[in-house]
Amino acid sequence: MKIAALKFRKGGRTYYYNADEIDNIHIHDKVIAKTSRGEEFGTVSVVFDDTNGLIKKTPLSGLLRIATENDLELEKTNEHDENEAMKICREKIAEHGLPMKLVDAEYIFDRTKLVFYFSADGRVDFRSLVKDLAGIFHIRIDLRQIGVRDETRVLGGIGPCGRELCCREFITEFAPVSIKMAKEQNLSLNPTKISGVCGRLMCCLNNEAQTYEYLNRQMPRKGDLVKTRDSRSGEVVNVNILTQRVSVMFTDKDTREVEEFAVSDLLFDPKQHIKAKTVLKDPDTDDGNNKKNTEIPAEKIEEKNSRPKPRRKKEWKNDRKDGFKGDRKYNRNDSRNMKPYRKRDNDD
Repeated sequence: MKIAALKFRKGGRTYYYNADEIDNIHIHDKVIAKTSRGEEFGTVSVVFDDTNGLIKKTPLSGLLRIATENDLELEKTNEHDENEAMKICREKIAEHGLPMKLVDAEYIFDRTKLVFYFSADGRVDFRSLVKDLAGIFHIRIDLRQIGVRDETRVLGGIGPCGRELCCREFITEFAPVSIKMAKEQNLSLNPTKISGVCGRLMCCLNNEAQTYEYLNRQMPRKGDLVKTRDSRSGEVVNVNILTQRVSVMFTDKDTREVEEFAVSDLLFDPKQHIKAKTVLKDPDTDDGNNKKNTEIPAEKIEEKNSRPKPRRKKEWKNDRKDGFKGDRKYNRNDSRNMKPYRKRDNDD
């Protein structure tokens, strides 16, 4: 089955259609297709034979025809009228004093509906606006509120990298982006440097997130204790994720030396990040305030963390409610649970 991928708007989603009935269809051809909104004018982005069943949605709708000269003239007329509709809609928004920003206007190809896209901070009551617009254009009016990312995709622009925005060029669906991705890629957490034109985190942070996540699992962290192949122990002071190089600081009395190693030349457990230096209180020494600022070896720290924690008072209360005391069932009449009688001095 021959399949054609269509885009009806630049930066919009890709839709797949069955192109078996259309002969000599190529990339960048203008075609007419049937959608849920009616007949629409689209551009072919990809044509391929789906022999391996890559497109699981079946059955696919077929293309109506390749665009004729009349279709091309109608599309030009729609584009011209969309600009005029934008001007009229902006004037009406100002008259009604609505807190909304008009982004774009779109005529359905068969001119059965006119869609306006706008952005706003909250919900907007535009019922009176729709009535005025319907009286002017005499067709069905549809107002749709979009977010800041969709607004940026519709308007387009140039990103910080100097290229066209990814959302405008090839991204069809927005994936969630978190600040954790920027931390794993060792980027500056300055909002002005990791935010896009829309003011949100840049979508390109998600492009290499899986690669950095995989590389970080095989790398030590800053401050971790590592050993070299010649049995020297040191502290990690810098990590280069892309080159897989680690800078290690060795301390010998009053001297410090920093050397760079490949990750393969170091001995460490990537699952357990043991800190080289940790400050703990030691009750055996007293500096006047019962405080001690000494470096404890990592082995003792790990041993202390592995000790069982004392049971909380709340847990003991729950045991009493359930009728248990310790590991055996509590019985008031049991002599082992009775307090011993202490003889007083005035007793005979």
